[in-house]
Amino acid sequence: QVQLVQSGGGLVQAGESLTLACVASSRFNAFDSVAWYRQGTGSQRDLVARITGGGRFEYSDAVKGRFTISKDDAKSTVYLQMNGLKPEDTDTYYCYLNRWSGAFYWGQGTQVTVSS
Repeated sequence: QVQLVQSGGGLVQAGESLTLACVASSRFNAFDSVAWYRQGTGSQRDLVARITGGGRFEYSDAVKGRFTISKDDAKSTVYLQMNGLKPEDTDTYYCYLNRWSGAFYWGQGTQVTVSS
């Protein structure tokens, strides 16, 4: 079992930046994929950004050019740098780890609120 503990988030004004962090309780393995999703109340959980097991970086069209996903294997930590935040980025953000074995884990969720 892997625990994912998120930090960051909060209330910011439009145009400002935030960084989310997600620390895993065990090391990342080769071919694991990590990702950030977001979910609004009553909505489905949508992919924001992902680093695939093959090392490819993927972003949703809504955040491309503004958000950057990265990971530090030595710290077992995944980051989401969010620049140029917009009110429509307001959501609960979740980190996600998908082991190469197929097991997957979610963080506890972090609220991001962007005021106009």
